[in-house]
Formats: sequence, structure tokens, C-alpha cells
Amino acid sequence: MNAELVIRDATTERKGGMASVVFAGSIGTIIEWYDFLIYGTAAALVFNTLFFPTIDPLTGTLAALATYSVGFVARPIGGAIFGHFGDRIGRKVMLMITMGIMALGTFAVGCLPTYQQIGVWAPILLVTLRFIQGIGLGGEWGGASLMVVEHAPAGRRGLFGSLVQIGFPLGLVTSSGIFALVTRMPDGDLKSWGWRIPFLLSILLLGVGWFVRARVPETPLFEEIKRRGDIAKNPFVEAILKNPRSFLVAVGLKISEVSWVYILTIFIVVYATGQLGLPRTLLLNAIFIAALVEVVTIPLFGWLSDHVGRRVFYFLGTLFTAVFAFPLFWLLGTKDPTVVIITVIVALSLGHGTMFGLQSAYFPELFGTRVRYSGASFGFQAAAALGGGFSPIIATALAGSMGGTAGVSMMLILLALITFVATLCARETKGVAL
Repeated sequence: MNAELVIRDATTERKGGMASVVFAGSIGTIIEWYDFLIYGTAAALVFNTLFFPTIDPLTGTLAALATYSVGFVARPIGGAIFGHFGDRIGRKVMLMITMGIMALGTFAVGCLPTYQQIGVWAPILLVTLRFIQGIGLGGEWGGASLMVVEHAPAGRRGLFGSLVQIGFPLGLVTSSGIFALVTRMPDGDLKSWGWRIPFLLSILLLGVGWFVRARVPETPLFEEIKRRGDIAKNPFVEAILKNPRSFLVAVGLKISEVSWVYILTIFIVVYATGQLGLPRTLLLNAIFIAALVEVVTIPLFGWLSDHVGRRVFYFLGTLFTAVFAFPLFWLLGTKDPTVVIITVIVALSLGHGTMFGLQSAYFPELFGTRVRYSGASFGFQAAAALGGGFSPIIATALAGSMGGTAGVSMMLILLALITFVATLCARETKGVAL
């Protein structure tokens, strides 16, 4: 009886510890994604007139989106830097540093003078701060994922990892929700000071995230290789150059999903408000509701992946993306508010959540403990730079030059094909020991 009580107490302690680890990983990721995503919404809605007012509207929008993409270019750099030190020093300390970098960079954007006040220095400073944001996010995702997955039992990594991934839709909910509120202001107030509010709030979120994450222990797997003296001397080289197959598979697995989600959350806002004449509030409300739904569907896909495997959801996600690439814009073209909202909900969960929800578990499972931070982070962020950073710009240019969205749909189908091939080349990792 005493032995049974000991086992039960140990299990309860494990569950309680796991809950605190998951909460710390998720809350920090919510804050990081909030910081990163509010920039994209601002770029689509106000940055073209505030920081690039001397050029025509289409070119100004492209310039604003280009500054947005700078953050994506920086993300692989952050993944490489913090991945290296995360594999050599530890996961936890890197999480604390990246959170500080991200929040302070976001707060500084809210303090920036505009082009009207300081001229060309305004967009230069904007680009610099966006680059800093990208560095921070590039190192944060891998650390948060490993903190949770390396604590989790083998049969539940998909579920626990997916709880880190809900940081994205919750960050999207908070960022789009706050922008939905500030866009209700008179246009003059919005462009004068209202747009700054979402950025300045990040400093408050930093305090919450720092407090929660400071209380989480280092992962047991890293502590074990540290105890054995098995720390990699150059984890980045070992992960990427000595294990190129896993790295390329990780990039391929990410490319379709990340392009799809930023077409949905950035390009569609630009296209639907500019070309279709739909109100900004409708698009922001649609994204807000779709993100709320994804808070449920992402853990669902993570839980299911623990039972049926990771690869099947990648096949389903890429198939949906390819089939829905043209209907997505046809349905938006109806201009019916209900149709628009339902379309965004379905597109976000089935074209993004099916794949994104698994990545906190799947990507780390592709690499060994010695190089897991470097390999998972750099693969994830390199694909994000290629797909997420440039897809809204390419889509905006295609729609402008072709006078429609057929080129955008073909681009999405091509990217889905790349991820489909990567899934064919990937191995199933459900239940594999880390």
C-alpha cells in the first residue's frame, strides 16, 4: 500500500510539474507571437502612410510589407545564434534572453517618431527594430518547444507540444483583437497615436512572462547530457551540415503551412480591404474568430498525432491547401460577411493547424539531444523566412501585376507540393525515444 502511495504521489508531482512547464512555455510563446504579429497587422493597415508617405499607395504597401519581411530574414539568424548557445548552455537561459529582446524591441516600435517627424530615419529605425524582433523570435520558439517536449512523456509529446503552438493563435487573438479595438478610433487618432498602443503594451506582458518562466527548471534531457559531458562543440554544424536530410525535411515540412497562414493573416487584409472594398473590421474579426477556433483545433491535432502519427496530418494539410487555394479567393469575392468569416475559420484550422500544431513535437523529434535546439530552430526559422517573410510581398505583387489572385493560388499549390514531398521523405516519429 505504501509503495502504491509513493507511486501515486510521484505521478501527481510529475503531472503538476508538467502543467507548470507547459504553462510557462505557452504563456511566453503567446507574448512572443503577440509582439511579432502586431507588426504585420500594422504594416498592412497604417505603416504605409506613417513611414512611407512619399510613394504611391501600392508601392507604399509593398514597402511596409518589405519591412515586415525583415523580421523573417532575421529569424534564422536568431535560430542559429540561440540554438548554438541553447545546445551548449541550456534551454532556459536562452528563453529568458529572447523574451527580453522581443518585448523591448516591440515596445521601442511604439515609441518611434514617424516619417513626418524625422524623415528617412523613421523607416530606417523601423527596419532595425523589426530585425531585432526577428532575432528574438528566431531563438524563442525552439527553446519553448524543447522546454516542453523534453519534459513530456513519449506518448504525449504531440499533445503537450501543441499547447506551445497555441501561442500563435492566442497571440493572433490578442494582436488582432487589440487592433480591432484601436481601428474603431477616428482615422486621425489611429494614425496619430492609437496605433502605438498595441506595441507599448508588450512591456507589461514581458513582466508576466519573465516571472512565469523564471520558475521552470532546465529540461532533464539537457541536464543528462551535461552531466555526461556530451555537449556538442559546434551544434549548428553538427545539426545542419552533418545531418542535412533532417534539416531539409524540416524546412520542407514548414514551407507550405507558414506561407498559407501569412497569406491568410497579412495578404488577405491588404487584398480584401484594397481590392474588394471590405471593411478592415470584418477582416480583423474574421481572423480573431478563426484564431479562437484554432486554440481548440491545434491541441486536437496534436492529441490525434500521438495516436495515429505525425505524417498523416501533413498529408491532409497539404491536400487541403492545394484543393482550397482557388476557392479561398472565390469565397472572399462574395463579400458576404458570414461567408468571409467561415472561409477564414476553415482555411486557418485545416490549412495551418493540421501541420503547425505538430511542429513543436515533430521538429525536435527529427534531431538528437546534442543538437536539437539548433536543428529544430534553424529548420523552422529558415522555412519561415522563405515562406512567411516573402509570400505576402510576392502575393501582393502577383495580384497587382496580374489583376487577380490566380497567381497567388498557383503559388500556394506549388508550396503545398513541396511540403507533400518533404512529408514523403520524413520518417514517422510518434513514440520514438528522444
